[in-house]
Amino acid sequence: MILRQFAIYAVLGVTYLGLALGYIPGLRMNRATIALVGSSFLIALGALSLQEAWLAIDAKTIVFLLSMMVVNANLFYAGFFRRSLEIILSLTRTPLGLLIALTFGSAILSAFFLNDTLALIFTPLTLSLTQTLGLNPIPYLLAIAAATNIGSVATISGNPQNILIGSFSGISYLDFAQALAPIAIAGLFIQVALLWLLYPDVRSTQPCEMLAVGKERIFRPLFNKTLVVTVGLLIAFAVGLPLAESALIAASLLLITRRLKPQRILSKLDGNLLLMFSGLFILTKVIQNLDLLQPFTHVVSNPAGLIGITAILSNMISNVPTVLLLEPLIPRDNTHLWLLLAASSTLAGNLTLFGAVANLIVVEATAELGYRLTFWEHLRFGVPLTVCTLSILYLWVG
Repeated sequence: MILRQFAIYAVLGVTYLGLALGYIPGLRMNRATIALVGSSFLIALGALSLQEAWLAIDAKTIVFLLSMMVVNANLFYAGFFRRSLEIILSLTRTPLGLLIALTFGSAILSAFFLNDTLALIFTPLTLSLTQTLGLNPIPYLLAIAAATNIGSVATISGNPQNILIGSFSGISYLDFAQALAPIAIAGLFIQVALLWLLYPDVRSTQPCEMLAVGKERIFRPLFNKTLVVTVGLLIAFAVGLPLAESALIAASLLLITRRLKPQRILSKLDGNLLLMFSGLFILTKVIQNLDLLQPFTHVVSNPAGLIGITAILSNMISNVPTVLLLEPLIPRDNTHLWLLLAASSTLAGNLTLFGAVANLIVVEATAELGYRLTFWEHLRFGVPLTVCTLSILYLWVG
């Protein structure tokens, strides 16, 4: 019995260490496979049954996330994100204006569509643009990474952890946005100010030449259909219709098509994220059964304590696992604490290079194109930004 308990704790420890690192040393595993293997071992050890593990997976969250991925994939193939960037860049012709346009443009888009998608699409386009204009790409890349995180704070559909909290708490889409959108807006102004202080080159208000992004052909019927369905989905969110069901219907309508092969849409779905979510639900259920988080109940009930522990855990094991770990400690009807958890888990992602998936996407895409965004380069920007935004969160919501 003691040996079995020790094995369960060992599996949990190794699994969360792997989730924190993103890999297991010496093995070819990512966070998705680590979560799945850890869950399987816990089932084998009898920490919970296969039936209990299946029931631990929150179907609404998985359906909502999957459906939003389908919507995003259709928007991508329709040329929506590319056209959005063209519109953003048509508003300015100066380095400072470009910084502001990229910051607020990517933030607004990430508030309605998953932030990781925006980081993935905007990074190579931003690099190409700064190369053409002879600008230092680093402040603009930092702007994309941070703005997609900050902007996604504003709505339930902005990022995976907000989707989780929306599913758990039952907070309406508009109530969520009304509470946290001011935090996102304030954070974006702070971000621009910090980049202005840290990078003198971006302060220029002299117009640049050739400030344009090469236009791509828009498939008008697909573009129009996708836009109509997406607007309808956002209206459904706004009027308070069930989030997961609304997203599923929108995704289903988009999958009825004569223009795109199913393989193209399905190839854009992030199976790794869905698999990791499922595994994390099971891991969290085991921790809940073992009552390991009970000592933190008092800390989590205090706004400052919740923000602090969320920020620390988010940078240790990432924000989605953090939300799942702390979820059992927060009463379902305590909207106040749910909002603090949502915002702090997202804003804390700006602290270090490894704090959010959007940061890593920017770094990896940058490296592939021959540039280097270092840990320390990000840290000198991320620390003051995170401290300021979390302080505003505490004053506004706390």
